[in-house]
Amino acid sequence: TRAGLSAGSVLYVLCVQGFLWDNAADFNALIVFAEHRYYGESLPFGNKSFTSPKYSGYLTSLQALSDYVDLITHLKSQLEGAQTSPVIAFGGSYGGMLSAWLRIKYPHIVAGSIAASAPIWQFTGLTPCGAFNRIVTSNFQNQTPECSNTIRKSWNFINTITSTDAGKQWLSSNWKLCKPLKTTTDIHQLKDWLSDVYVNLAMVDYPYPANFLEPLPANPVKVVCGYLTNSRQSDKDLLKTLYKGLNVFFNYTGQVNCLDINQSSTPQLNDQGWDYQACTEMVMPMCSDGNNDMFEPQPWNFSEYSDACYKKWKVLPQQDLIVKLYGGKDISTASNIVFSNGLLDPWSSGGVLRSVSKTVVSVIIPDGAHHLDLRASNPDDPVDVVIARNFHRKNIRAWINQHNKSSR
Repeated sequence: TRAGLSAGSVLYVLCVQGFLWDNAADFNALIVFAEHRYYGESLPFGNKSFTSPKYSGYLTSLQALSDYVDLITHLKSQLEGAQTSPVIAFGGSYGGMLSAWLRIKYPHIVAGSIAASAPIWQFTGLTPCGAFNRIVTSNFQNQTPECSNTIRKSWNFINTITSTDAGKQWLSSNWKLCKPLKTTTDIHQLKDWLSDVYVNLAMVDYPYPANFLEPLPANPVKVVCGYLTNSRQSDKDLLKTLYKGLNVFFNYTGQVNCLDINQSSTPQLNDQGWDYQACTEMVMPMCSDGNNDMFEPQPWNFSEYSDACYKKWKVLPQQDLIVKLYGGKDISTASNIVFSNGLLDPWSSGGVLRSVSKTVVSVIIPDGAHHLDLRASNPDDPVDVVIARNFHRKNIRAWINQHNKSSR
């Protein structure tokens, strides 16, 4: 599977970027949310956009950056008083990567960038492929080792039980699957869905109830782990217990009648666009070994990955392209970028965790999940994210002053 970053429709993203709404007035700022090509409603060829490489081939990060440059230039020429106004780029997740790359590629267009949870180093040769899943695991293990051990044991139990038709029927019934398990493909799909759930829970482990991917309680990993307290249970008892934990993710509201493993947990994030990009330029090696993490062992195999991409999209991934385009770990010539990372967030594995220079700086949020600092202020926020937001405001003010001095 290709782990998904949060990239989606502009209407969805603007609802979870409360930091901008909270602070725009203090800077007398105009907020602009621009939808990325091929996401949301921005489909250049309508329903044909993903049917063939001749249509989908214009979906690249470079093209998206060029779109933003054109838009910024257009707005500055059209809006009264905006001609000399500084522009600050913001983004979280893939948006954070774009925010950083926009400043790196076009420093004359944006005065500075806040790049939150931006895994710009989650690429071949830059980050070990197992780092991501180790961080996911640590989220669960830090609640209680029994929690991660229960998940670790579940894979073999699933494989054993589903090896017979009666076992498939038992699991389908006890987990209330919308579509009963019939084939090996169904089993793989179920396990992929499970892996995605654990990743998503770690990503959105916020200290208050939220609805970023699914309606979830505060500290959802803690709530899930509250059920997974005995890894020494028999196979069927353990899987029944695991289902109770999974229920927190897919049915916290209690309104879901059955578990649909065919449905993306994040339809609003436009997985289609990201899935295509993961098969062209966003090649992020992921692996697991089952010892240092709680996942089923799965080595990184670029050849298999490439074949799967060609089968689905008729394109071949270029695993070195992003490093060539944006410099990899050599970003010392960049300036005015803040990379913020929450240590609960598995994407911090590919994040910039140490300051590169005096003007390309890292902010660590030990108690933060996926771009928590870009979310609206909340009474339950940990103190470290409050400090991070203050740091953002300080840097934004400095970038604006620097821009205004140079444009006089």
